[in-house]
Amino acid sequence: MSDSSMWEAVSGIIRRDLLLAMRRRSDAAMSVFFLVIVVSLFPLGVGPEPAVLRTIGPGVLWVAALLACLLSLSRVFTADYLDGALEQMALIPQPLALLVVGKVLAHWMISGFPVVLLSPLLGLQFGLSGESLGVLVMSLLLGTPTLSMIGAIGAALVLGVRGSGLLVALLVLPLYVPVLIFGAGAVTSSMAGIGGEANLSLLGACLVLSLFLAPWATAAALRIALE
Repeated sequence: MSDSSMWEAVSGIIRRDLLLAMRRRSDAAMSVFFLVIVVSLFPLGVGPEPAVLRTIGPGVLWVAALLACLLSLSRVFTADYLDGALEQMALIPQPLALLVVGKVLAHWMISGFPVVLLSPLLGLQFGLSGESLGVLVMSLLLGTPTLSMIGAIGAALVLGVRGSGLLVALLVLPLYVPVLIFGAGAVTSSMAGIGGEANLSLLGACLVLSLFLAPWATAAALRIALE
């Protein structure tokens, strides 16, 4: 199988999912609106004390990004499973794991990348400095694809199960904890003046590991769901 045909398969899945997301804009925008609302309410509830806002800011932003990702996970495979498209994908010559990569990348472009773009603006509400905002963006750029990769495994495992949204959360939240700790820790370390390079390196390692392992685990779970 040539590299060009594999790339065409992945890019075709990405284009298809992005087109479907454009047709269902409200679904695609739900997680982003959720993030903005949750993050914007915290300064109102905690109060205007700058020191307190700077202290809680990295954790609040990262928890909101994690929950926004969870909110959209149930839609990664459900529509394809219900209309039979997933069965067709499992029958084409390209490895199903490769098509999973395309679907997860499309999910990240729809729900994760807007979070990365909005994070500097949201971080300003918590009084984060320019350097801390840069570390926040970098941490989300490394961490949100990892959240999508890990979340795809959970979404595939509960495919076709009633109440799958809650089950996905129960399955993937423990796996999200290291990403949350490293992501928020990178920004906190930067604010403390000790740099966030160590935590960013760990986030990069998590991303590489998830890119190697998650597509195969997700493909195996999808085949079980289709049987």
